[in-house]
Amino acid sequence: MSDQETSGGLSCASLSQAFADQSLFAEKTWRLSPEAFPLTAKQVKEIESIGQACVAFQRAVDVLYTKSINGKNLLRNEELIAPWTAGYLDRGKPQPLIDHGMHESVVGGMPFVLRPDLLMTEDGFALTELDSIPGGIGLTAFLNRLYESDETIGSTDKMLKGFYNGLAAQRPDLGLPFIAILVSEEAATYRPEMEWIATQLQREGRRVFVFAPEDVMPLGNSLCVDIDGNPEKIDIIYRFFELFDLPNIPEAQYIQKVVETDHVKLTPPMRHFQEEKLNLGLFHHHRLAAFWKESMDRRSNRVFQKIVPRTWIMDHHDLPPGAVLDAPWVGGKPIHDWGQLVNASQKERNLILKISGYHETAWGARSVILGSDSSRVQWGHAIHQALRMSGDNLHILQEYHKPARIEHPVFTPEGDLSSMQGRVRLCPYFFVQGDSVELTGILATVCPSDKKIIHGMKDAIMLPCRVCD
Repeated sequence: MSDQETSGGLSCASLSQAFADQSLFAEKTWRLSPEAFPLTAKQVKEIESIGQACVAFQRAVDVLYTKSINGKNLLRNEELIAPWTAGYLDRGKPQPLIDHGMHESVVGGMPFVLRPDLLMTEDGFALTELDSIPGGIGLTAFLNRLYESDETIGSTDKMLKGFYNGLAAQRPDLGLPFIAILVSEEAATYRPEMEWIATQLQREGRRVFVFAPEDVMPLGNSLCVDIDGNPEKIDIIYRFFELFDLPNIPEAQYIQKVVETDHVKLTPPMRHFQEEKLNLGLFHHHRLAAFWKESMDRRSNRVFQKIVPRTWIMDHHDLPPGAVLDAPWVGGKPIHDWGQLVNASQKERNLILKISGYHETAWGARSVILGSDSSRVQWGHAIHQALRMSGDNLHILQEYHKPARIEHPVFTPEGDLSSMQGRVRLCPYFFVQGDSVELTGILATVCPSDKKIIHGMKDAIMLPCRVCD
């Protein structure tokens, strides 16, 4: 079928031109498709319930950390004191960052954007990560416009509106706040999509601009940026950089200071424990089962029990002779040392290994390794590396749930229409204000079916989603 015969979908020429006119990711390309990715109404409803569960989980994590670090009881009617949970989350973090996260100006602060990574498996969705500083907001908003229809999830610019409203809500006393989106050099890949968002909002009369952290200047108790030769006071900062990047951002000390004096609102807050993958391991920890049952509503807890793969925290300690680890088994037996995983069979190492957070390899699938798709030597090296790093950077192991195989139309490099067999990761974007949780768009990444780990790559298709029934 030729480029023009797309059954009512977008043509390859129009898509190519749209991305030529507006780059969304620096030096990133992907394959093009004439159609948004289809989801049933039932699937969309399930995804919306996952969003509610993610908010309940994040709030419970806040309670868990706050009580843990203060040595308080986690339960109402029985004793459960677990300082080791805060110990896990604080490991390797500088004390000033820990102190900032518990400062009265930020205590209780939550991210207003949440993006779970959902794999589509034969048994339903599997939630592998929960991101509170997600890339793809601008890209998904752009794609929602490009593939706009009544069926598009997030049509009528819901993502742009939700993003701005969530930011402006940080300062409800101001009618037209000055909002600075700070993108670090480490996160520069995402700068084009943030600039696109800012441009769209500026066209609506909003004062939203993108800066590098080094553009920020302290001025008394305020932070300013230069606009046409004049200092402009910042009211709200959207932080688009990871906390491990703080040592590379000297201006961070000024940002923390003005946030603590409540002269600038910053979101997401610099609360390190909200950005650790090991929280999913804490959710599955047998000693905390009663806490999660008590701290999450029944429906949210049930949703998470269903969709979060079994996850273990690789904490390297010597055990008493009769003790075993809460860990995957090897050779059909429990293990007493994480190093025993090196000898796991290919079937037993159907596990994902990745760093928990606060490290340069903790984003973009940089540290992710699938044991069953690796040689024994590669797997052994990854296990030993994780154990060597455990003093400062914990890793997690997660059961691998294989994504289902699907087919979706795709354009060949020559512009002809073809079909690709692939596997799908869905990234729904939820904007949270108080008790309101709004689904504003879903980014689908369709990778060739021979790829085991799904992420943005040149061989993938990146699409918005639509309701197909």
